[in-house]
Amino acid sequence: MVRLMPHSFLRSETGRLRLCGHRGDSVAAPENTIAAFRAAHALGASSMEIDTVLTADRQIVVLHDLLVDRTTNGTGAARDMTAAQIAELDAGSKFDASFAGERVPTLRETIALAHELDLVLEVEIKEKVDPGGYIEALKVVLAEEADRDRVMMISFDHAHLKAVKAAVPDLRTGGIVHEHYPDVVAVARMSDLDELCIDLDVFDPADGRALHAAGIAVRCHAYQPRVWKQARRAGFNWDVDLATWLRDGLIDTLSGDDVEWLSRFAAASLGAQSGAATPRV
Repeated sequence: MVRLMPHSFLRSETGRLRLCGHRGDSVAAPENTIAAFRAAHALGASSMEIDTVLTADRQIVVLHDLLVDRTTNGTGAARDMTAAQIAELDAGSKFDASFAGERVPTLRETIALAHELDLVLEVEIKEKVDPGGYIEALKVVLAEEADRDRVMMISFDHAHLKAVKAAVPDLRTGGIVHEHYPDVVAVARMSDLDELCIDLDVFDPADGRALHAAGIAVRCHAYQPRVWKQARRAGFNWDVDLATWLRDGLIDTLSGDDVEWLSRFAAASLGAQSGAATPRV
């Protein structure tokens, strides 16, 4: 029997476009922190894309890099530190002094926040050294059905996602793609994926239609406004194209770093059918 999950990633089932904070609202708060997640939620996001790695004591923490150096006041590999040691690091001051003391959260803590704020999570697997150990730790973290219902595991490594699905069959998985493929449905099906996460610069509306016809969700990553300015100079017409694709229902989740801008763009785009102007960047 197929279990019906209450927290869908398909717009046809939820009746709304999900806005996703990429590492939270990472232009206004330190990435992958509770502060960034709360900021994104306050601006209208109902989804968060987060990055995760494994610690020395087999805990999963929300961190983009295998090293703690870039985003914290610490140094070294996460795999050589316990979750408690990582929790002692300052993950906010490098972004801005006003965030001093912000911590690197665990996946468990972030799932608890997702319940509190009624969010879903796109949990990217950044662990490269011990992927098998990561799966075993994930099985423990997601032992409860209510937690699995809010999670989509995502990765560039589709083979690893297939292994995740084999280990936890009712856990949804989404493959990240930065290229255009001749048959996106085949790409998704070969790895038992429930979603494809497609960058805006390779998004094809025909792919959106094909994926939806196959029951596969679509997340489109839309970058920051400064990237749009560069893309416009290069000849891309995202202002009009993305607005059209949103109105046509081809995208289930729209993600980006700047959630305030993303929210304004989505609202104006979906209101354009009644005469609202397409937003400028």
